[in-house]
Amino acid sequence: SPLPFSLQNRGEIKNGSILRLTTSPDQEAERLYSGIQSNNSDVKTDSLKKLANLSQDVTFAQEFINRNGLKQIFYIVEEGNEQLEKTLVARYYTGEMIAHTLKAFMELMEHDFVSWETLSAAFIKKIVSYVNMNTVDVSVQQLSLSILENMVPTSRLLFELVKKEVTLDPAHFLTPIEQQDLLGFGCWALGLEELGAAAGGNLLTHGLLQNIIHSSEPLGDEMAHYLYVLQSVSLNLCERRMRTSMDPYSQEQRELLQSLRQTAFESESEAPASNFSTERRRSLCAKEFRKLGFMNNSNPAEDLRRAPPGLLALDNMVYFSRHTPNAYSRFVLENSSREDKHECPFARSSIQLTLILCEILHVGEPCSETAQAFYPMFFGQDHFFEELFCICIQLVNKTWKEMRATQEDFDKVLQVVREQITRTLSLKPTSLELFKTRVNALNYSEILKLRQTERLHQEETLAVPVLELRERLKPELLELIQQQRLLHLCKGTLFRKISSRRRQDKLWYCRLSPNHKVLHYGDVEEGVHSPPIESLPEKIPVVDMKMLLMGKECPHMKEKSSGKQNKDVLELAFSIVYDVEEYCLNFIAPTRYEFCLWTDGLNVLLGKEMMSERTQTDLDVLLSMELKLRLLDLENISIPDTPPPVPKPPSNLNFCYDFSHTEQ
Repeated sequence: SPLPFSLQNRGEIKNGSILRLTTSPDQEAERLYSGIQSNNSDVKTDSLKKLANLSQDVTFAQEFINRNGLKQIFYIVEEGNEQLEKTLVARYYTGEMIAHTLKAFMELMEHDFVSWETLSAAFIKKIVSYVNMNTVDVSVQQLSLSILENMVPTSRLLFELVKKEVTLDPAHFLTPIEQQDLLGFGCWALGLEELGAAAGGNLLTHGLLQNIIHSSEPLGDEMAHYLYVLQSVSLNLCERRMRTSMDPYSQEQRELLQSLRQTAFESESEAPASNFSTERRRSLCAKEFRKLGFMNNSNPAEDLRRAPPGLLALDNMVYFSRHTPNAYSRFVLENSSREDKHECPFARSSIQLTLILCEILHVGEPCSETAQAFYPMFFGQDHFFEELFCICIQLVNKTWKEMRATQEDFDKVLQVVREQITRTLSLKPTSLELFKTRVNALNYSEILKLRQTERLHQEETLAVPVLELRERLKPELLELIQQQRLLHLCKGTLFRKISSRRRQDKLWYCRLSPNHKVLHYGDVEEGVHSPPIESLPEKIPVVDMKMLLMGKECPHMKEKSSGKQNKDVLELAFSIVYDVEEYCLNFIAPTRYEFCLWTDGLNVLLGKEMMSERTQTDLDVLLSMELKLRLLDLENISIPDTPPPVPKPPSNLNFCYDFSHTEQ
């Protein structure tokens, strides 16, 4: 329903808006405050329903809270429905009433007038009970999970209370919306690393792969984002070890280091150590650490002083030696028997490989607010990073032998290994076994073939005649891209109004009219993907559009802090300045792809150049395809850099046929 205007928000009224005279917020708040205390179930339910709608307005919310309205909502949730829940006749009213109550509570808390830390233990336990109940109404369970999602990050005490009370069983959450809210709560819980992130992860990982990732329902953008967050924060649990250098005085760390040597050379170490002098034992250990591939064999702890990868590299080596002892011994002993210059140094390779995996998996980097890229195989393993390392360190040894590398080729080998890993990960394998099969199939000769193909393609496209042809084709292809951008705007996009507290908020839709003269937009309900243009009440004529603002220039971004968490949102923000009053229509694109398409399309409407990186990418793809088609007949024919010389004109043109005399 339309929100009321008052002295506080009257500046939001646009010229030409239709206004309806209605009750003032303070009178409406007083009426609804009385209505939600009624003994009549119908009156109470209707009052709560209207309260849920009007609570979106900040003026009404403040008036209602000033009347101690939240206390009444707490009472309804904590005690007010106890008797109703016991009767089957009132079950429908109960579910509907609780849903409206929780919705109103969420909207009121969104305005930040009241702290989440003021919630009572009884209220929180009641909310948790709705999550744990299998028979509760779907909307009630969804709203309860959303409340917990917002509550958990605000306080350690709230986190501990929720963690103690809630029992999450993914098998109970069968619909995509419920799974999404379940996962959202889990990600917030997991995000509080200092409050027990590992425990939060265990609540969700079991059963997640089967119920969500392998579901027959396609994953939505929100679900993909939650999976990315869960993966990202879980991997970031490795950050502390990654940034911690080895302490040579730590007994525990020295024992881990010695265990690597003892596991690899157990048979050689069976001789009693007491039979050797201190100098002899030290010399033997240094020799064995050199065989293990440490650069500083007399003091191998020095090799692990660099952070990153720090102690994470040591953890990976120990995990590999303990969980795959045969592969570990084979790696070390096989290289010990080679010539010094041809042996693949295990320790040095492990340290560098750990650093490469941290960079590829973005360990230690803050979570993006919009990213959706996750690896399905991540959710099938309890020790994903360590298991991935075990596969990749064996890949290093395999690639080393294929390249017949020497110590001087160490960096080249690791570059090839990085390429093998990134190319395989881009295929999104669903399990580590499938990853292992594919990465081993992508051997050094395959990498060389791929590189050669890419290099030849690049050389072809850099020939002078080809470059000239590219320039001639550009205007036509740019016009094609412009048409595609405008078609995308005509199709429209669903945008979210992102609030300061939670990522999920109200939805609105914007699309361009088929004649490219008017932008139509308006709020839509959840689940509506492509509303008809007639259902969007707001309009902006294209002729009234003045300019396009992006990033920090947007009015809705100027109030944002400069923290890392807002960086991604900043990169997706753009605004249209329109009308003589210079009003602004503010956007936050759901993805970078949508941002590029919309900013390009709006620039086309404004008569300006398309400036996004996507324009260049699309242009390169179209030019490449067009050039390949044009040069198809010239395959294996070298194209000269200069055109062939044009012959001089003949001295006379008497050889031309004369049509003046009609042949008999």
